[in-house]
Amino acid sequence: MSNLNEIFNQFTKTLSKFLSAPKNIIDIFTNPISLITILGCLIIFIVLFKAKKIKFDAKIITRIGIALALATILQAFKIYRFPQGGSVTLGSMVPILLIGFMYGPSIGMLTGFLFGMINMIMDPYILHPVQVLFDYPLPYLCLGVTGFFRNNRMIGSAIAILLRFLCHFISGVIFFGSFAPKGISPFIYSLIVNGSIMGADGLICLIIIYLLPIKRLINTINNNQKSKRKLLHN
Repeated sequence: MSNLNEIFNQFTKTLSKFLSAPKNIIDIFTNPISLITILGCLIIFIVLFKAKKIKFDAKIITRIGIALALATILQAFKIYRFPQGGSVTLGSMVPILLIGFMYGPSIGMLTGFLFGMINMIMDPYILHPVQVLFDYPLPYLCLGVTGFFRNNRMIGSAIAILLRFLCHFISGVIFFGSFAPKGISPFIYSLIVNGSIMGADGLICLIIIYLLPIKRLINTINNNQKSKRKLLHN
């Protein structure tokens, strides 16, 4: 009889969980924070899934490594550090933007994701797992979208930087809104702080991208690789 009672109790618990599941699902999909978190995780999952299909060779791995090293070094050269957190760097986004132009969005976004993880390890500021998502891997991943604009470097770079700003803006509204002075909306506060940081940092990167002979640089690198291959075959 006791076994029967245990079975019945277990069944009722399972049934109650099942019946409450739709409510939980509705709560998740009506919560803006949950929605943007799911969207962010989905984007990262798609990028990592596509990365499995990339045929990496020594040349690609070497260039990704060089880009990550350069971005990390440039990140260390901080022109100005804002009191609220964040800093203007010496064009640290440029190497990631260039990888996107060279290899397309998949490799570009993967490189950006890796740089975001490196940045999190080297200069962490962690309040919440979702804040980490929108301040480290996701915004830097967005820099790789330059791969969609390989024939228009300025527009591609501007869009990539804007997408990174949006990630930081969302994080600022949700997790740093409490730091806003009295009477100032978290939206306005995040817009001012992140707009100042990303505006200055982005402007430096856009100037560098404009001045760099990107097409000539990519052609030179590709021609050097072709020459090496011919020498090896001969």
